[in-house]
Amino acid sequence: MSLSLRTAMFSRTAIVYACVATAAAMSLTANSAYAGGRGFFGGAVGGVKISAEGVLSNPTTGDLEQLQAAWQAGLENIPADLEQLTELRFVSLRGLEAEIAKYRKKMLPLPDAVKYLAGLQRVEYVLVYPNRSDIVLAGPAEGWRIDSLGNVVGATTGQPVLQLEDLMVALRSADTTNKTGISCSIDPTDHGVKNAQRLQQQLRAGITPQSASQKLEEVLGEQIITVTGVPATSHFARVIVAADFRMKRLAMNFEPAPIDGMPSYLQLASKSRKRAQNMLPRWWLAADYESILRDPQGLVWQLRGQGVKCLTEQDLVEADGQRKQTGQMEPAAQKWAETFTARFPELAREDSTFAQLRNVMDLAIVGALLAKENLYQKAGLELPRLLADEMLATYHAPRRVASQASFVKQRGGWLISASGGMQLDPWLLADQTEISAALNQQHAEGVRLANNRWWWNGEN
Repeated sequence: MSLSLRTAMFSRTAIVYACVATAAAMSLTANSAYAGGRGFFGGAVGGVKISAEGVLSNPTTGDLEQLQAAWQAGLENIPADLEQLTELRFVSLRGLEAEIAKYRKKMLPLPDAVKYLAGLQRVEYVLVYPNRSDIVLAGPAEGWRIDSLGNVVGATTGQPVLQLEDLMVALRSADTTNKTGISCSIDPTDHGVKNAQRLQQQLRAGITPQSASQKLEEVLGEQIITVTGVPATSHFARVIVAADFRMKRLAMNFEPAPIDGMPSYLQLASKSRKRAQNMLPRWWLAADYESILRDPQGLVWQLRGQGVKCLTEQDLVEADGQRKQTGQMEPAAQKWAETFTARFPELAREDSTFAQLRNVMDLAIVGALLAKENLYQKAGLELPRLLADEMLATYHAPRRVASQASFVKQRGGWLISASGGMQLDPWLLADQTEISAALNQQHAEGVRLANNRWWWNGEN
């Protein structure tokens, strides 16, 4: 969102923040048996509550503590051989398909080990085995627990585990993402922007920051959340919206960064002596991967890179509230985005929502890679349940959220707006490859260690 406001009457800066938080685990609105009957939490998880109408709000600390305890109590005992922290765990898609079919044939809910993909925490390798009609995903893994945000994370690392429903969305959405990519955005209504433009003409000297903030929130009203490329009712969609929300909360100083030495954008901007009027920063999260390594035969593919970066641009706001992209970057906003990107590995270790965004990005690239390179056909693998038949859990789709405003001291007086979102083009990333013969070793190790199970550990 974006607009301008005369604040010369008081030496403070109005900070408008409009975004929404969700997290890894949200309550179900349908097919609650899929999640083991856990559809009773009223939508509160990961820092927000979500109503049946799609309106988002923040739960209390007590709500989150109660939720974490309830989810943790609902987890099944983890098999001892899955608890082990390993640098490389292999998960067979053919075996996963068969495991789902076995439980569904008996009309039983899926075990946690299946729903959490044997504790995988990232996809590092995609391995194709035509002689076994299989495709295998491999990466670091261990047992799991629930963290304070409601995310399912590694028992010792605190890094979120991959989830079956996110994998299914990534595989099923591959053709769509080739056309649209994957994105989320949160935008004010035209009506709200016009009202805010009128408000700037009405504010007078002497108005308190608290009063101005309240008036601004009222006239802006609720903002609209849009998700493209994946179903808005999916867990995948909630992950990308949650990460966008938490990124902006850090930028706008609504909560301190979970790591030392990372000031908010507001703290950086408050030190600036110069700022162009009606120029408002916009941030968004994007993919940050190196080129994918592949072996000469196209049987081994390795994903590389930290996965996520933050980008920024200045929007120009005209008198009628309309916004235009400028291609320019405001120095303080650029510095904050660069700091976020440079410190992302640390942030992801401390805030599982950012690491979970990286997880779904990994899966989206895997989905694009399998489709683009015809790897299903190359492996001779059919996955009817993963690709179509297995029902996805559905959640209340995030649709709108109230605007928030805050104030900080500043000499000149500007209105700063947090907008942006998340953008990912998995097909573009899947198209960027380099050949490496050294990957043949991973292919051989994967098949050597397989023992007729749907998952197995590598040798640490």
